[in-house]
Amino acid sequence: MKKIIFGITSLTIGGAERVLVDLANKLSEEYDITIFTIYDGGELRKELNPQIKKIALYRKQYKDLSKIEKIKASLRLMVYKKKIYEAIMKRGFDTEIAFLEGPITRLFSVKSNKKKIAWIHNDISKVYGNNLKAKLKKLVDGQVYKKYDKLVFVSEENKKDFEKQYKWVDESKEIIIRNYIDYKKVLAKAEEKTELPYDDKNINLLTVCRLVEQKALDRFIKVQKQLEEEGIHTKIYIIGEGPLRYNLQKQIDSLNLTESFILLGKKENPYPYIKNCDYFCLLSYYEGYGMVLEEAKILGKPIILTDTAARECAKGYSKAIILENTEEGILKGLKKELKSDSIKYLEKTQSDLQNEESEEIIIRKIKGII
Repeated sequence: MKKIIFGITSLTIGGAERVLVDLANKLSEEYDITIFTIYDGGELRKELNPQIKKIALYRKQYKDLSKIEKIKASLRLMVYKKKIYEAIMKRGFDTEIAFLEGPITRLFSVKSNKKKIAWIHNDISKVYGNNLKAKLKKLVDGQVYKKYDKLVFVSEENKKDFEKQYKWVDESKEIIIRNYIDYKKVLAKAEEKTELPYDDKNINLLTVCRLVEQKALDRFIKVQKQLEEEGIHTKIYIIGEGPLRYNLQKQIDSLNLTESFILLGKKENPYPYIKNCDYFCLLSYYEGYGMVLEEAKILGKPIILTDTAARECAKGYSKAIILENTEEGILKGLKKELKSDSIKYLEKTQSDLQNEESEEIIIRKIKGII
């Protein structure tokens, strides 16, 4: 049986992490699967099939480390990269897969005679930023990605953005594979009994994301304030945690939106919330493919998103609206939709179904590169 190792930073709740858990569970039917994480624990760890082996570099979650421990962890990964890599890979894997950009991709790039695959989920040009540290990372990672046999992109736009950053890229190494989703699991978990905050008196909008700058929640809060001032009353709910929670809550309170813009925190099962909201929103500055949009599509929800790479996910889906990726564009688009409900009551069409790439095709592609 072929031995495959996947590497990822952690198994806390997140889009790439959910994809990996579903994918590993599926592949474990035919392969000997190991998942390596830099940080231990994570809510999604318990969803892995029992036969999947788990290795962690640190016994704590990242959030539980002190500031000094976080600095030491980063330095250790840089200084002792080869030793750490050799300790992990002594178990003898046939294929090594770095499933997320950043530290795990750098760690798994150590030279070996094994097949190496790197997954790219985000717009690489925007992940780096523009400061000196970002420019150095871009240079370092350019050399890192050269060491991989295959580069997997989750969207056509991700691939194009990568090629703009790295002109050397060999097209024979590139492949686009959509995020794998266990459709049956999404539908089943959406039916679980959960106490929901929604009511029929309001239009309920939902976003599921990490509370990080990329997701543009500060901008969404400003838009909500303007909607309220113009007499368009909605309730906006955000599922997720992240480093910006304190600042976002402070902004919400300062604008007197405490009752209408609500941070629900982390939810292990977000699907009942998605199923029962009126609109699912993803109003980010930039995105990869946006796996959570696929989940919303499975549940037949109206989708409102900004013009990012995630537009590929909405292509051909009749209940989706793509807004200009500015504060003014979002405000204008939301006002128009919330006044008209033009997509809310549409039925899922045959073209929507045809647009969904089947689980079998995705797994076939992955087996082909493994």
